[in-house]
Amino acid sequence: MADLSNKERMALPMVEMPLHPAEERVKNFDEVPIGYSPEQAQQEAQRCIQCKKPGCVPGCPVGIDIPGFIKFIEDGDYAGAVKRIRETNFLPAICGRVCPQDKQCQIDCVIGKKGHSVEIGSLERFAADYERKNNIRILPDIAPDTGKRVAVVGSGPAGLTAAYELIRNGHAVTVFEAFHRPGGVLVYGIPRFRLPLDIIDSDVKFLEDMGVEFVYNMIIGKVLTLDDLLGEEDFDAVFIGSGAGLPKLLGIKGENGNGVYSANDYLTRIYLMHGNLFPEYTTPIVQGKRVGVIGAGNTGMDVIRTAKRLGGDVTCYYRRSHDQAPARAEELRHAEQEFINWKFLSNPVEIITDENNNVTAIKCEKMKLGEPDRSGRKKPVGTGEFFVDEIDTIVFSLGCNVNPIIPSTDKEVGINRWGIVMVDPKTYQTSKEGVFAGGDTVTGGSTVILAMGQAKVAAENIDKYLKGEISWAEAKVPTDPDSPGVIWDVEMPKKKKDKIMKENVDHRTAAS
Repeated sequence: MADLSNKERMALPMVEMPLHPAEERVKNFDEVPIGYSPEQAQQEAQRCIQCKKPGCVPGCPVGIDIPGFIKFIEDGDYAGAVKRIRETNFLPAICGRVCPQDKQCQIDCVIGKKGHSVEIGSLERFAADYERKNNIRILPDIAPDTGKRVAVVGSGPAGLTAAYELIRNGHAVTVFEAFHRPGGVLVYGIPRFRLPLDIIDSDVKFLEDMGVEFVYNMIIGKVLTLDDLLGEEDFDAVFIGSGAGLPKLLGIKGENGNGVYSANDYLTRIYLMHGNLFPEYTTPIVQGKRVGVIGAGNTGMDVIRTAKRLGGDVTCYYRRSHDQAPARAEELRHAEQEFINWKFLSNPVEIITDENNNVTAIKCEKMKLGEPDRSGRKKPVGTGEFFVDEIDTIVFSLGCNVNPIIPSTDKEVGINRWGIVMVDPKTYQTSKEGVFAGGDTVTGGSTVILAMGQAKVAAENIDKYLKGEISWAEAKVPTDPDSPGVIWDVEMPKKKKDKIMKENVDHRTAAS
């Protein structure tokens, strides 16, 4: 490629990821972004000025050498690019598709200060797809067998990452999954038009080739307890990565009506249980013609776009404004392209049902923005004016609380008042000896890449624990029920880290 000056690079236009047309994609579940061609990837890579102190790297929870892999792409060495990414990230094809780069690595991109940041996520996706399509992934070196065994609870992004790091260090790893297939939230919580199954299955197969064992239909905390794993099952340590799957509702009249779902239930029935294909599959999903989705986060966008593909006339209700919607900018933009109805500044106060308890309408109060709340966002306040829309299906997408099964059956595992598992923020040890935790289990519902970053830190410390380099007795696990849990693990400016911590606490003390 031509040797360009920084000024010339910064003047280059951003290469947009090509998409399938909205009028076509709402009729199927095919992946929406088409992906960069090699030429497009190289053009976008040229926009990176290779900062000496890149702001993007501290924003990545797994610490990818972002300028390094982008330079490989610019030079046409795509295998070198993915090799560099895999030094720190086990799941680049997944992260390139679902991570909120606009709020993490790309937010501090120097190019983005005066224009559009470099499309780091799209370039990561390109490199990972090149690797998979050309079958060039090579098993990493694995340390000699240590004779130690680790149980990993959950096969979502945290569990898969922990398994990868632990088996590389020579420990035998068994992953226990409650469902009948691996992937966790990657499968049941993310639609196929965002993340195809073959990508997830490819990464699971890679772990199996490395020697990781997977056990399905196994609910740890019910079928086997932590004491069973550390006792008669003869594991030397346990990593809890069971995620956050306990739905949140509003507590309004009519929530128990027929036709009301939580986002977790709705998406799981479709993407894990194939409920939309009943009776071919035996878990039904009943969706009417007029669908209301409450919430405008990433999961809300997934529900909205799924309901549209199932033939619904879909309306999103959100009590804050459009600009305050917590969804990724890309996901919100894609949803806006797909013929969705939007009712921002609308707060549901009642779900109206008929004599058979079937949903018929939703009642909302119109809101306006008042003074900023503790998170810095202007707080929505009621106007006293209401409206009613005819609706026959309601999906709540208000986030999820931590899976409660293990803490409820093992009181040695300390939790805070939100049900989040408390851990030493440096080692990820819990208050139970030999047990570590990471991902949504210790943060509440968060992102794939953050869960992976925490799992990497936890796995590193499990390795040290098994080698006798750290002890449980020295762990500093919070006991204050108001402690917010772990938020971030990578180095970043203290001001930014404090802001994330503050927002996390505020969002738990008040509905977002």
